Amino acid sequence: MRYLFTTLFLCLFSTFLFAQNNYAVKGSVVDTASNAKLTNATVMVLNAKDSTLRKFARAGANGVFNIGPLNTGKFILLVTYPKYADYVEDFTLDSAHTTYNAGQLNLMLRSMLLASVMVKGTRAAIKIKGDTTEFNASSFTVQPNAKVEDLLKQLPGITVDKDGKITAQGQTVNKVLVDGEEFFGDDPTLVTKNLRADMVDKVQLYDKSSDQAAFTGIDDGNKSKTINIKLKEDKKNGYFGKVEAGIGTKKFYQEQAAFNKFRGKEKISAYGTLANTGKTGLGWEDANKYGTGGNNVEFVDGGINISGNGNDDIEGWSGRYSGDGLPVARAGGAHYDNKWNGDKVTVNGNYKIGSLTVTGDRNVLSQNNIAGTAAIPASSIITNSDQNFKNYVFRQKADGAFNFKLDSLSNLKIAFDGTLKSSDTESSYRATSNRKNTETLEEKLLNNNSRDLSTDGDQKTFNFSALYTKKFKKVGRTISATVSQTIDRNDNTGFLLSNTEVYNTAGGLASSQKVDQFKVNDINTNIFNSNIAYSEPFSKSTSILLNYGIGVSNSTADRRSFNKSGTGRYDALVDSLSNNYRLDQFTQQGGAIFNYKKDKTTFNFGTKLAVVDFQQLNKVNDREFDRHFVNWNPQLSYQYRFSQQKSFRFNYNGNTRQPTIDQIQPIIINIDPTNLILGNPDLRPSFTNRFQVTYNTYKVLSNRSLWINGSYSFTSNPIVSNITTNAANGYTVSQSVNLSGQTPTNYSVYASTDSKVKFLWSMNIGIYTSVNGSTSFNMVRTVNNNTVSEALNRTVSNNLGGGLSIQRFVEKKFDIWASFGPTYNTGRSSLNPDLNNNGFGFTTNHYINFYLPAKLVLGTDGYYEYRAPTRSFNEDFKRFIANVYLTKSFLKDESLKLKVTVNDVFNQNQGFSRNAYGAYITQTTNTTIKRYALFSLIYDFSKMGGGAAKK
Repeated sequence: MRYLFTTLFLCLFSTFLFAQNNYAVKGSVVDTASNAKLTNATVMVLNAKDSTLRKFARAGANGVFNIGPLNTGKFILLVTYPKYADYVEDFTLDSAHTTYNAGQLNLMLRSMLLASVMVKGTRAAIKIKGDTTEFNASSFTVQPNAKVEDLLKQLPGITVDKDGKITAQGQTVNKVLVDGEEFFGDDPTLVTKNLRADMVDKVQLYDKSSDQAAFTGIDDGNKSKTINIKLKEDKKNGYFGKVEAGIGTKKFYQEQAAFNKFRGKEKISAYGTLANTGKTGLGWEDANKYGTGGNNVEFVDGGINISGNGNDDIEGWSGRYSGDGLPVARAGGAHYDNKWNGDKVTVNGNYKIGSLTVTGDRNVLSQNNIAGTAAIPASSIITNSDQNFKNYVFRQKADGAFNFKLDSLSNLKIAFDGTLKSSDTESSYRATSNRKNTETLEEKLLNNNSRDLSTDGDQKTFNFSALYTKKFKKVGRTISATVSQTIDRNDNTGFLLSNTEVYNTAGGLASSQKVDQFKVNDINTNIFNSNIAYSEPFSKSTSILLNYGIGVSNSTADRRSFNKSGTGRYDALVDSLSNNYRLDQFTQQGGAIFNYKKDKTTFNFGTKLAVVDFQQLNKVNDREFDRHFVNWNPQLSYQYRFSQQKSFRFNYNGNTRQPTIDQIQPIIINIDPTNLILGNPDLRPSFTNRFQVTYNTYKVLSNRSLWINGSYSFTSNPIVSNITTNAANGYTVSQSVNLSGQTPTNYSVYASTDSKVKFLWSMNIGIYTSVNGSTSFNMVRTVNNNTVSEALNRTVSNNLGGGLSIQRFVEKKFDIWASFGPTYNTGRSSLNPDLNNNGFGFTTNHYINFYLPAKLVLGTDGYYEYRAPTRSFNEDFKRFIANVYLTKSFLKDESLKLKVTVNDVFNQNQGFSRNAYGAYITQTTNTTIKRYALFSLIYDFSKMGGGAAKK
C-alpha cells in the first residue's frame, strides 16, 4: 500500500513539474486556394510512438494556434477542418528546439483532390471533436452477445460498478441516449444492460447543456455528463431480445422476457418480469413526484419503492422494497417512438404496469432523549418495537410526448402522463418502552403498546404540460411559454385497533387505553402553473433572461375517524381526530438572470421574486386564515474552464420552502397512540442558502481524473419538530414549528482521483474520501403533572469515509472491480451527550468475472459491512454478502446460456440501519432475502439488418 501511495504522489508531482516546461508548437492554418484564415480549425499534438493524444486546441480568429506547455519528445501534428483534407506532420522538441514553428499550414478542399488518388486508412479508436470524445466501437473487442455495459468497461476514462453506475472522466453519467434520443425513459441502465454491443458504431461522451441553454444559446454553466450510443446503420432495422427462465431452491423463481424492434426511426419495445428474488424489471425507473399529499412509486432494478408523504395516518406505512421484507413482483411495459415528416413530428410513448407484494418482520430499537423536570431528571425513553407486515400495491401508468417542429425557428412540445394505483396493507406492532436514567443507566418499564393497522387506498394522478419555443433571427433572442396542470386524487380507508398499558415508577399498572377506529382520508390536489421567458443578448458575451409566471394550487384534506356506536357500526365521529381542511395558494413569480460568457469564463447572477397568497379554511368551524408571503430566490454561478477537460465552478442559490398541508392541518394523527402528530396552521416558510464549489480535471493521455466537490447550506426560520413528552406515561406529541435564533446547517465534501497504474498490471486505481454532516434542532418539552420543562435539543451528526477502488478488464480473461475503505460516524444529542452513536465502520464492494475455457464464466459479486458498538447500541454488526455464479454458453454464437447462481453464499444477509435525527437515535433490523440457489436458462436472440447479427 505504501508503494501505491508513493507512486500516485510521484505521478501527481511529475505532472506538476511537467506543467512548468515551456516547450510548444505554433503556426497558422489557411485555405490553399483563397488564402482565407481557417478559424476554429482543430489542431492536435499526438505522441509519435502510439498516436495517443497529448494536447489539442482551436485556431484563433486569424487562423493562428499556439499549443503548450509540452515536454521533450517526438510528436505528430494533426490539423483538421470540415470539408478539408487532414494535414499531418512530424516534429521533435528537445533542449535545443523548445518551440516548433510550423509556419503557415495550407489545407486543401477534399473536392480538389485528384479523383484518381485514393487514401485508405483505419478509423482512429478515439477522436476528440471539440467538447466531444468519440470512441470507435469496432476498435474494442467484446464477448459474443455482450451488452453496451461490457463495451463501456473497456473505454479509457469510463468505469462501471457492479450496479451499473457509470463514471466518466471523474463524473457520474446520469443520462445515456440512443442516437441522440431517450430510450424508454432516461435511466442509463436500461440501455447499457440490454442493448447489444455489436449494434454500436460509436460511443460519444460529452457535457450536455441544460434544455434552456440549448434553446436560448446562452450558456448557463449547467452541464451533465452524457453518453450517446450511435447505432450502426444496418442495426437500425430488425429485432432483438432476451428470454430468461429461472427456478431455485426455497421456492425462489425469476422469469423475464424483452423484445425490441427497430425499423429506421421507429422503435418498439416490450418486456415482462415475474420474480420473488427482488428483481422487478429491466433496470428502468419511474419516479414522478406529485403535488401535496401525493405518493411516489419507483420501479428500480432490485426493488419497487412505494412511499407516502410520511405524515398520512393511512399511507404512512412506508411499504417499500429495498431489501426490507420478502417481495413478489410482477412488472411489464411497452415503449414506442417514431418520427415523421422529415423529423418535424416526433412521438414517444410508454405504458407500464406492475404489482408488488412484500411480507416480512421488522424490529426497531429507538432512543428518545427527553428534558428533565423537578420531579424526574433528564432521561431517555428506550423503545423496542416488533412489527410484521404484508403490503400490496398495483399500479398502471401511461405517458406520452409529442413534439411538433412548426417551422425552422419555432417548436411545440406536449407531454402527459396518468397513473392509477391501488394499495392494501396489513401491519401488526408490539412495542415496549422503558425509562432510562442518564446517570445510573437504570431502566424501568414505562408502557406497552400493541396495535393492528389495515388500509385500503386508491390514487388517480394526471399531469399535462405544453411548451412553445421560438427563436428569432438575432442569435440569442428567444421566447418560450409553458403551461402545466396536475390533478391528484387519493382516497384511503383503514382500521386501527390499539391497546396501551402505562406503568408507574413502582412498576404497577397506572392506566390503559383502547382504540378501535375506522378512518377515512380523502386528499385532493390541483396545481396549475404557467411561465413565459424571454432572452435578449446585449452583445456576443452578455445577455439577460426575463421570466414571469402564475401558479395556482388547491389542496383539500378530509380526514375523519369513527368509533363504534351502540349499533356496532363505525359511525360515531371522533371530533378531535377529524378535520376537513382546504389550502389554496396563488403565486406570481418574476425574475431576471444576467449572463456573461467570454472565452473561458461563464458568469451569471439574478433572482426570482415570488408573491404567495395563502388561504387556509377549516371547514369544520369555518375558520379562515389569509396569509401573504414574499419569497426571494437569488442565484449566482461562476465557471472557469481552463481547458475542455479542466474546470472550476462556484454556485449559490437561495430557496424558500413553503409548509405543506400535512404540516398545517390542525388535526391529531393517532396512527400510533403513543406518538401523536399535530398540525400547525401558523407555520411560516423557511429559507435555505446553499453554496457549492466544484473542481474537476481529466487528462486524456494518462487517463487520470480528479474530482472535488463541496457544499454548505444554512436555513433561516427553519421548520423543526416540537416534541412534547409526558414523563408519566411516555406519550409524545410532535408538531412542526418555526424556530428563531438558531440555524440548522448541512455540509459535504467529496474528492476522488483515478488513474491507470501501469506497474500494477495497468489497473485503474482510484482514491476517494468524503466528509458530510449536519447540525439540526428541535424543541423538547417534558410534562410531569403540572410541571413543564422545555429545552432546545441540538443534534450534531458527522460521517467520515474514504477508501480505494481498483478496476481491470482483460478481454476473454477476467473482469475485476472492487472498492474498500473505513467509515466513522458520530451522532450526539445535547440533551444526553453521553448516550451518543459514535462508532467506526468498514465496507467493501466487489464483482469479479473469470472467463474460462469451454465457454465458461465464473463470477462473484457482493459486499462486506461492519459497524462497531456505540454508547447507544452496545452490539456490533457485521455481514459479508457474496453471490457466486457459473455460466456455460452454448451454440456457435453463444446465444444460449445456462447459469447457476448462489445468492448470499454465507447466509449472512439481514436488513440493518442506524440513524440519528432530532432527539431520536434508531436502529432497525428487518427480514430480507437470504441464501438460495437459482438455475437459469437465458436465450439472446437477434436478427438485425435482414440477417443474424455478426459476432
